[in-house]
Amino acid sequence: MKFPAARPKGKYILRLFVAGATARSRQAVVRIRALCEAELKGRCTLEVIDIYQQPALARENQIVATPTLIKLLPRPARRFIGNLTDLNGLFGECDLLIPGKAAL
Repeated sequence: MKFPAARPKGKYILRLFVAGATARSRQAVVRIRALCEAELKGRCTLEVIDIYQQPALARENQIVATPTLIKLLPRPARRFIGNLTDLNGLFGECDLLIPGKAAL
């Protein structure tokens, strides 16, 4: 996995792996985009990867279940696998704590 050499302070790089256009995949995309817009305002780059269309990326990132969210930056990298409706779990597992905000 390659990381950018430099990044703006406070910038988040997220990868969301989904499996096709299922309701669960669509829900995960909507949920994470809403999180990026509401909580990470302008500090988030989100890449959505369909494992059926890009199986090599799924293998490279060792994706065994979907949806899987990977926070690449800031380091350390973190993974959240499964139901993305639990924002407390998502914030804790992926270390997405926003300065000055308490967990939901």
